[in-house]
Amino acid sequence: MITQEFEFRSPEKLDEALTLLADGGEDIKLLSGGMSLMPMMALGLVRPRLVLSLNRIDGRNYVQEDRDALRIGAGMRHYEIVRDPMIARHCAVLAEAAAFIGDAQVRNRGTIGGSLSHADPAADWPAAILALRGELRLRGPKGERALSAEEFFLGPMTTAIEPTEILTEIRMPLPLRRSGHAYQKMAQPASGFALVGVAVSLKIDAKGICEEIGIGVTGLADKAFRAHAVEERLRGNKLAAKLIKDSAAKVADGVDPLEDLHADAEFRAHLARVYAARAIQRAAKAAGRSR
Repeated sequence: MITQEFEFRSPEKLDEALTLLADGGEDIKLLSGGMSLMPMMALGLVRPRLVLSLNRIDGRNYVQEDRDALRIGAGMRHYEIVRDPMIARHCAVLAEAAAFIGDAQVRNRGTIGGSLSHADPAADWPAAILALRGELRLRGPKGERALSAEEFFLGPMTTAIEPTEILTEIRMPLPLRRSGHAYQKMAQPASGFALVGVAVSLKIDAKGICEEIGIGVTGLADKAFRAHAVEERLRGNKLAAKLIKDSAAKVADGVDPLEDLHADAEFRAHLARVYAARAIQRAAKAAGRSR
C-alpha cells in the first residue's frame, strides 16, 4: 500500500511532460508501466512529490523500419514486442527477451522504455539492446540526443538520463544477411529476473567466418555489459564448437560477480560461461540458416 501523499499529472503531449519535468527537478518520478515505480513507492524506497504519467501521450508505442534501423517507441509494452511481426522478422532476440520478462501481468503493463530507464542490473532488456548495439534517443529542454547502449547504463539503477530528459525511442541497426540472434537466461523463479542472461547478435560471411558480434550480459555484474573479450576472440574466426566454448569461458573475466541469497559469485560466473556458449551456438546456427 502506498501511504505517502503525492501529486499526479498525466499530460497528453510530450512537450507538456518535458515542461513539468523541467519545473519539478528530482522530486518528480516518471510513470510508464509502473512495474518498478509502484513497488518502490509501496516500500517507501522513493517518495516523489509528483508522479508524472506518460501513458496518455500519443505516439509512444510504435515499431518502424527506417532505412537501416528499426525504431521502437519507448512506450511499447513487453507483450506488444513479443507479438510484433516486424520485430520477429528483423530482431527476434527482442521478442525472445520480452517473453522472458516477469509474468503475463508484468508483460501486459511494463514498457521497454520504463525498464531501460530503471536499469535493474538483472533486467532482460539491457542485455538484448547491448548485443544489438542499440542507440537510445532522449528528449529534453535542449532538444534530442542519442546515446549508445554502453554509454547509457552507468551502474545499478543508474543511467545517463538527465533529470529533465525522457527516453523516447530505441533504435537498432537492421540485421544484414547471414545474421543470427539468441537470448539464454537462468531466471530467479519468484521474480523472473535474471540470475544470468546472455544475448548474442552476430553476422557470418559465406564461409562461416564471424564478421561482427555483440554479446550483452545481465545479472552477473552491477550493470549489464558488453563481453568485449569474448567478442574479440570470435570475430574474424569460424565459429567452431571448441572456439565457442573456450571463448565463452572468458565471459566473467575482469567482472566482480554479484552475490546474494539466490546465487553466489562462483555460481553466477559458471552460469555466465555456460549460457554464453549456448547463446553463441544458437546465434551461429541461426545465422547459418539466414540468407
